Amino acid sequence: MAKILLVEDNEMNRDMLSRRLAKRGYIVLTAVDGGAGVAMAKTDSPDLILMDMSLPVIDGWEAARQLKADLATARIPIIALTAHAMASDREQALAAGCDEFDTKPVDLPRLLGKIEAFLNPGAPPA
Repeated sequence: MAKILLVEDNEMNRDMLSRRLAKRGYIVLTAVDGGAGVAMAKTDSPDLILMDMSLPVIDGWEAARQLKADLATARIPIIALTAHAMASDREQALAAGCDEFDTKPVDLPRLLGKIEAFLNPGAPPA
């Protein structure tokens, strides 16, 4: 069973997304800011991280940079989640170390496809 770390400061978004992922069989860990997300990634070794970009303490861009710079967490795929949907936002997230980018509000089937692509590489699309 795959473990996903959801780093999201908005309680409603965090609750909704964590419940929907759990219903699909994922173990979901949550963090409310970038600092807590970085710490949890190091201690809990998730299989994938969903990272909001606009976070308190450490924003998602800096959290992604820190995670990718640390050998213990560099291999963990990070999907950036943001309400900012400009091409430059995608480029900024990828430059910070995120492996993929998705916009809010979350389109769950699209996001699940991206999650599965990282967790089951080589598997046919659902």
